[in-house]
Amino acid sequence: MPDKRDYYDILGVSKNASDAELKKAYRRVAKQYHPDMNPGDKEAEVKFKEASEAYEVLSDSNKRAQYDQFGHSAFSNGAGGQGFGGGFEFDMGDIFGDIFGDFFGGGGSQRRRNAPTKGANIRKIIHLDFKEAIFGVEKEIEINSQEECNTCSGTGAKPGTHPETCSQCKGAGQVRYNQQTLFGAVTSVKTCNVCQGTGQVIKDKCGTCHGSGYKSERKKIAISIPAGIDHGQSIRVREKGEPGSNGGPRGDLLVTVSVERHPAFQREGYDLYSSKTISFVKAALGADIKIKTIDGEEDYTIKAGTQSHTEIRLKGKGVPHLNNKNIRGDHIVTIKVDVPTKLTEEETKVIRELAQVSGEEVHEGKKKFFDKVKDAMK
Repeated sequence: MPDKRDYYDILGVSKNASDAELKKAYRRVAKQYHPDMNPGDKEAEVKFKEASEAYEVLSDSNKRAQYDQFGHSAFSNGAGGQGFGGGFEFDMGDIFGDIFGDFFGGGGSQRRRNAPTKGANIRKIIHLDFKEAIFGVEKEIEINSQEECNTCSGTGAKPGTHPETCSQCKGAGQVRYNQQTLFGAVTSVKTCNVCQGTGQVIKDKCGTCHGSGYKSERKKIAISIPAGIDHGQSIRVREKGEPGSNGGPRGDLLVTVSVERHPAFQREGYDLYSSKTISFVKAALGADIKIKTIDGEEDYTIKAGTQSHTEIRLKGKGVPHLNNKNIRGDHIVTIKVDVPTKLTEEETKVIRELAQVSGEEVHEGKKKFFDKVKDAMK
């Protein structure tokens, strides 16, 4: 499978492009390769989809930030339909219609203004500690949710009454106008200004929701945080967003995680990193030590003659993979040798004896043997 093209290259803009520049570039590219303009041209169809996908990501500030940091891998790590990491879905039809209006065929998205439309997404940020992100956790968040009005059952009309079909557009949600021009008759389509494109008019509005059909409620939502999720990644909770219009489904709840730093561990992908300080004696002679891992303490045997900055790799002690928690990264530990700065007389005597055995000269005015040891451990 060929590598995906860079989204900025697809739209022909720089990485510093403003929202207006992105929108203008997308209009140009999408119009050039739109299937209606290129019937039967498979290559144009592919380029049109590429442009729509690129704009879907770059026009969203959160997705754009993730793409700038991680590239295409931010949306392709196997999370799929679960909606985290790579779980973003591209709705090219809606985004195209919103931008182009009635460029094609006199209507675009406005031709279906009174058709069922999915509601807007709600975005929230949830804060996790380091271990919660590593092993997963169940959380509960609160959102302001638009729920169906109990008084009017969501119709927006006063109890005992009903919305009526708009007399201006006859329920179509749009009005057509014919104009004579030098090139002949031209038909244009505009949203009905009486019903605002809904096709219905509420004469007697509900006193509770004032005609909207919904009322705002504080609602608690249970969120299952998957093991291995990383800072900046998102979870999609289906149909927990804003209500749709004209019978359309609710939008989704998009929860972005913010992970706290750990005082001892650093994370890079699925691997963890830390350091362990041991004495000069243990490094020279070898010893059994305990290493702190995310799972608890781990026994490890230091070999005699271990040098400072030696790296130890603890297999499978890292972060679980998002799409397979049975697979984990590694934990890399950097060994640091602690050379004491002050010695007792007995310790000094032993070190001098070691210097003599190893053939090192110890004289005043010359660098002492132990200083050389310290230098070697830096």
